[in-house]
Amino acid sequence: MKTLWKRIPFAKSKPRVSVLRLDGIIAPGGRMPGSALNDAVFAPLAESAFKKKKFREVALLINCPGGSPVQSSLIASRIRRLADENDMQVTAFVEDLAASGGYWLAASADEIYADSSSILGSIGVISSSFGFHEMIGKLGIERRLYTAGRHKSFLDPFEPEKPADVRRLKSLHKSLHETFIQHVKDRREGRLDEDSDVFNGEFWLAEKAIELGLADKIGHLVPVMKEKHGDDVKFSVFGRRRPWLARIGSSLIQNVAEEIEERAIRYQYGIR
Repeated sequence: MKTLWKRIPFAKSKPRVSVLRLDGIIAPGGRMPGSALNDAVFAPLAESAFKKKKFREVALLINCPGGSPVQSSLIASRIRRLADENDMQVTAFVEDLAASGGYWLAASADEIYADSSSILGSIGVISSSFGFHEMIGKLGIERRLYTAGRHKSFLDPFEPEKPADVRRLKSLHKSLHETFIQHVKDRREGRLDEDSDVFNGEFWLAEKAIELGLADKIGHLVPVMKEKHGDDVKFSVFGRRRPWLARIGSSLIQNVAEEIEERAIRYQYGIR
């Protein structure tokens, strides 16, 4: 009967919203395909979600602590391109976290909703490493490094830190930060609190983020979409599928380093 109903001319179909789930750390990719959020994984999902004749609106469900600035930019740019090409509204719903690159993604939406306990912001750039030069010296290990190109070796953890390398890194950070800031300013134009420094890397709970103009309202996916499209609205969810080996034995097979990295990033925001 359902198939027959769809074929009846002029039969009114129920409104449908596509839901794109964006969760996890943003990275170019890991040893296990699909374990990181990146543009290569996101592209086919987005193409399916932005079908104007099928869907009324695209909702982004975001739970992301950030990661690669390049992948963040690529995903956000793809969202805007598809939204503009298909003339579709995009609404973001933040779950636990939309921080750093995660907020970069949220800002690509036309409106941002969040739970009252959601964390948003952290508009900044960070990198970290370790220095092992004293340790290897105590162990009697000699570091041997040969390069062609004066700046080929950069912040080598097995050599003492070089001031020139630090200056170069800070310059790269500054440029990346400016790109991030411009993206947020473009997407949140007219809504940001001009008297507050929201670009200093700080993060806030949703109510304060709304006050600062980084989000619009407190709200959740289903009630908001029902209010906009009616109680009979239907949802089609698009999200990354983990490889079948990971689904069978995730604790043994999943990329351990990637899991630890994501947990460490989430701990910065008090998320356990």
